Amino acid sequence: MGIVGVGNIGSAHAAAIYGARVRGMKLCALCDVSRKRREQIAALYPDIPVFADADALLASGLCEAVIVATPHGSHPVIAEKAFAAGLHVLTEKPAGVTCESVRHLMQTARQSGKAFGVMFNQRTNRLFGIARSLVSSGALGECKRMVWIITNWYRKQCYYDSGGWRATWSGEGGGVLLNQAPHNLDLWQWICGMPQSVRAVCEEGKYHRIEVEDEATLLARYANGMTAVFMTSTGDYPGTNRLEITGTKGKLVIENGKLVHTALAIDEREFCLMAETAVNPLTVTEYADEPYNGHIRILENFAAHILSGTPLIAPGYDAVNELTLSNAAYLSAWTGEEITLPMDDARFADMLARRAAGSDPTAKAHERESVQLDYKDRWNTTW
Repeated sequence: MGIVGVGNIGSAHAAAIYGARVRGMKLCALCDVSRKRREQIAALYPDIPVFADADALLASGLCEAVIVATPHGSHPVIAEKAFAAGLHVLTEKPAGVTCESVRHLMQTARQSGKAFGVMFNQRTNRLFGIARSLVSSGALGECKRMVWIITNWYRKQCYYDSGGWRATWSGEGGGVLLNQAPHNLDLWQWICGMPQSVRAVCEEGKYHRIEVEDEATLLARYANGMTAVFMTSTGDYPGTNRLEITGTKGKLVIENGKLVHTALAIDEREFCLMAETAVNPLTVTEYADEPYNGHIRILENFAAHILSGTPLIAPGYDAVNELTLSNAAYLSAWTGEEITLPMDDARFADMLARRAAGSDPTAKAHERESVQLDYKDRWNTTW
């Protein structure tokens, strides 16, 4: 493995792989444009070649696969170069900033025949896996509504000041919907499927000195009449992580590290028309969360996929779905329209480019990110 981008998350991946914590992976090369970080990682890993240029790493012949952990907008660019060099690619989330760029990346990945994964580490959480099984098996009946309040992505101002690219339209391409909430947007569509339309309100710089949104509320509609409400913020302390999915045969609630499944004996639509004296017994089943390191699981799964054909937990081709939700939310917030899916990708890309043109990433501090020797708790599911 090689790693392109050794900031917060990239350096955590490096430490895990170098420390033999990831079965099937060996660290062989590192790359970062920051001289300070190159010096730090060279001191930590003196036997690992360190490059200042991604092209040089990709052409070095040292790696079979790379992790792309650079700022968001460069993910598709570097990933496409890696595929062209004959390498497998695991990209950090999001896979890109625009659906347009990620669809092009998907085409390149298919043509290369190489493995393509994305770091949706929260898919490995036991409770979300159970929720997906309950919905897909029909245990909830026909889904009526999803409500996710995910406001415990709290960030202080110093976090946004830690890099010039952060929280700018030109550097990051968005705020909470593009940086923190992609995990939850992915889980939303992974569990419930994609809606047919999205309407959103995105508040830019509401709680922080930033130019992108730090609060967003989405309302989505499905073809069967189901609705989904998604509320997220980096300005609430303490925040909430509560997912509720209601169907005609019951509901599930995930909160505080526990999933509660309430099942109806009779489908609600049928029960609604029964006599007044009819009863509908409930069965309640609880599932507890289990300790896990989602990053390690995704890394090991990616290695197992390359080495032995194990199916990917998070294929890179899935990455366009959560990005569609955030792109549609931005377009709705900017235009006041309800955005029908599939959306006009080119229209969104054009409007984002105009915002990015007025962005000033140099106005913020640079290179305050430190090299990480382990994964932060907040990068996994927090309750």
